[in-house]
Amino acid sequence: MSLDPATRERIETLLKDHRVVLFMKGDRRQPMCGFSAAATNTLNELLPDYHTVNVLDDPEIREGIKVFGDWPTIPQLYVEGELVGGADIIRQMYASGELHSLFGATPPDRTPPEITITDKAAEAIRNGIANAQGLALHLEIGPDHSAGFQLAPAGDHDIVVTANGIEVHFDPGSAQRAKGIVIDWVSTVQGEGLSLKFPGAQEIGSLSVQQLKERLAEGSVLLVDVRPAAGRAQAAPLALARVLEDEGYDALAALPKDTAIAFICHHGNSSRGVAERFAAHGFSNVFNVEGGMDAWAREIDPSVPRY
Repeated sequence: MSLDPATRERIETLLKDHRVVLFMKGDRRQPMCGFSAAATNTLNELLPDYHTVNVLDDPEIREGIKVFGDWPTIPQLYVEGELVGGADIIRQMYASGELHSLFGATPPDRTPPEITITDKAAEAIRNGIANAQGLALHLEIGPDHSAGFQLAPAGDHDIVVTANGIEVHFDPGSAQRAKGIVIDWVSTVQGEGLSLKFPGAQEIGSLSVQQLKERLAEGSVLLVDVRPAAGRAQAAPLALARVLEDEGYDALAALPKDTAIAFICHHGNSSRGVAERFAAHGFSNVFNVEGGMDAWAREIDPSVPRY
């Protein structure tokens, strides 16, 4: 497939005008796919600024960049006009320290963190990975303290920690943010699962929808809707709610740390994860709305659509 000359010129101009360019889905503030999010999370660790191109807004660039660099997938990172690679290569270079060298950043601290895994969590993890032949347990913790476990092959540059007989693999940034964490197995009204407690993090409170209604009437709590656009299209946010996706995490994280904030989603699951991130950042008055918008529709306002 040949590349249209006009599209080639546009790409070459972008690469000439910006030292670091990431062709991605979405933008740095709001990635629109998991691979683009992984790439931006990594670059955000090292660069205060870089240029992004949202290929979803430009079909010609979306297809043209694949031909330009003979690279079939998005995202794609270019530095000084040269293709570095996609999300996996970016992460590998970050783990090895090559990305730090490329950007002139300080080499990563590879000190293994001290972590605690409770007996219940260790048992659950052992059961979960019993048949994961050839795979390692990875824990990634983002700058905003969002965290996720995954089973994947071990990397040559992983930082490995063993706690309570469980081996956990980290990248350098996650390892530093993992210092002092406690991994536990908890039961909530939403079900059971692994939970991370960061040093100094405040406990998360729970609000029923009846309590939320009362506190909204009093003006004693800030409500944040964490649902994606598709969910909000099904049932619009409550009148007083602020929307996390519209405002961005950083804007809300800049609020005073004693602000009373309640997080709401569809059923109360993803909102608890966001509440935990804010608590990990030192917010001391954080609540999860149990049952979410579905409970609000059932118990408070039947005119709200259920989906």
